[in-house]
Amino acid sequence: MARTTPADVTAERSLDAPAVNRRDFAVTALGGVLLAAATPGARAQSSPQPLPRPRMMQQSDVAPLKVAMLVYPRMVMLDLVAPQSVLQMLNSDIHLVGETREPVATDLGLPVTPTCTIDECPRDLDVLFVPGGLMGSVACMKNPAILDFLADRGSRSRYVTSVCTGGLVLAAAGLLRGYEATAHWAVTDLLPLMGATKVDARVVHDRNRLTGAGVTAGLDFGLTLAVLLRGQEAAERTQLVLEYEPAPPFHKGTPILAGPERVAQMRTGRVWMDGQARDAALAAAKRLGL
Repeated sequence: MARTTPADVTAERSLDAPAVNRRDFAVTALGGVLLAAATPGARAQSSPQPLPRPRMMQQSDVAPLKVAMLVYPRMVMLDLVAPQSVLQMLNSDIHLVGETREPVATDLGLPVTPTCTIDECPRDLDVLFVPGGLMGSVACMKNPAILDFLADRGSRSRYVTSVCTGGLVLAAAGLLRGYEATAHWAVTDLLPLMGATKVDARVVHDRNRLTGAGVTAGLDFGLTLAVLLRGQEAAERTQLVLEYEPAPPFHKGTPILAGPERVAQMRTGRVWMDGQARDAALAAAKRLGL
């Protein structure tokens, strides 16, 4: 069980990815999540179809990865599109999976239309992923259909993964029991209630579970997953295309760096939401027999 960064993960496979025009990729990959929403006939498809892979990313020497990314109302858009941007560069068939095919609203007000439903999602996956968004996550933690779907696909998926409060949803489905994991700093204390071992780290890798901390950790998470899926070289090429070398103007992005006074202020404004999350976690623990 290890806390990882992309640099210290042992690659399972390597990929010699071709050079990519950064501008073209940004338009294609970041816009991919909205493609279905912009297509009037998307919900009328008779069979589920993954998002189109950017032509420049199609490699003939590796099979496409099968990826299912849960989408749900009130999720945080960045939780989804940061990992998706990485995964689309790795030659992936990405399914945006909703309880229905109806568009779901996100924190930005931008709708995302699922490409398939939980019943239509492929059974055997390389990656099962759950994004965050606290109140949307709480709703998922109370939704038997979502939890049953995650438990089923997670039992066979090569990697079971999340970012932000998506970790709470995985835990509620019983998929983090006995695993080290992380989530958004404000709710990591809830993970042990559902059988996980809380780790305060940006990305936590434990066997075939990979969890990321809050929101912006999605890029660190994505690059760590890239190493596991395609190898260090492919992950480093992806990092270069995304020009990801964080240099924030200040360093207050964790509770330790922000200091107790600011954290206390933040928690004061979250009392009701965090209470709802705790209630959902306790209910999940009871359902899981913990």
